[in-house]
Amino acid sequence: MGYRKEDAGATSRRTAEVKRVLWIILFLNVAVAAGKFFYGLFIDSVSMQADGFHSMFDGTSNVIGLVGMSFAARPADRGHPYGHGKYETYASAIIGAMLLMAAWKIGSAAVGKLFAGVAEPPRVDATAFAVMAVTLLVNIFVAWYERRKGLALQSDILVADASHTGSDILVSSGVLVGLCFVKLGMPLADPIIALLVVAAILWSAWGVFGKVNRTFSDSAILPVGQVCGIAERVEGVLGCHSIRTRGPSAQIHIDLHIQVDPELTVAAGHAIAEEVEEALCEGISGVVDVIAHLEPWDEYQQSKTQKQGF
Repeated sequence: MGYRKEDAGATSRRTAEVKRVLWIILFLNVAVAAGKFFYGLFIDSVSMQADGFHSMFDGTSNVIGLVGMSFAARPADRGHPYGHGKYETYASAIIGAMLLMAAWKIGSAAVGKLFAGVAEPPRVDATAFAVMAVTLLVNIFVAWYERRKGLALQSDILVADASHTGSDILVSSGVLVGLCFVKLGMPLADPIIALLVVAAILWSAWGVFGKVNRTFSDSAILPVGQVCGIAERVEGVLGCHSIRTRGPSAQIHIDLHIQVDPELTVAAGHAIAEEVEEALCEGISGVVDVIAHLEPWDEYQQSKTQKQGF
């Protein structure tokens, strides 16, 4: 037994949509990075240059996402019977690592400034504030748009990348506030704010790695009650237990045991199991493969269900 959702068209459409979002975000990230970096050079603002460099990390993560999606879109084969969906999770892990790199770079620079002091403050002007404000608004839009599309498409890579862009919003906000304090004659405010931003970036990285760990460690993806509820609505199912779910959000696999009347023929029991498999695969978003193990509803099997509470 076993039911697998074979919808190459839907998979292809999802992959194409994720890639389209990544291309849009890549273009915006490059524009934002260039604006901050080159104007930072012009006014000799190290914080603006660092922020532009950090934004370039966002563009790099978009490229990683595009490469990861190209691998993840490959169909299941003999060497990868569960498909290639975890390549998307690999790309998410790389983005998490890039967040750590960004935190280290910004944090080390901030600590260096605190201990060495600021020899020459940057030439902060109205244009600097305008550049930071405009790029900040672009980043806010990017993070909102990418997270919304990531949730709609059940794409771990888009959600992770949105977290990365979210860290850029924090960095830009910190730089903007720091420029205000520099303008008021307090240049050391810049590295102090940068350290607070580093803490926020590390929090974002923690969230990304949490989702990566959930997939790689085969943590349960779906509530047991949800799976059992759908299974027991199929006529002929008297109980279920040993429900296991795993995989990334867009490629969930389910294994479960269902119990039926022991007087049924093998063919009748098999038909019920197939109906359960199809109901779960079609009824829960992201489920692509279900295997139902058939058991008779006798005293021993009833004790399994009662012990597990579902």
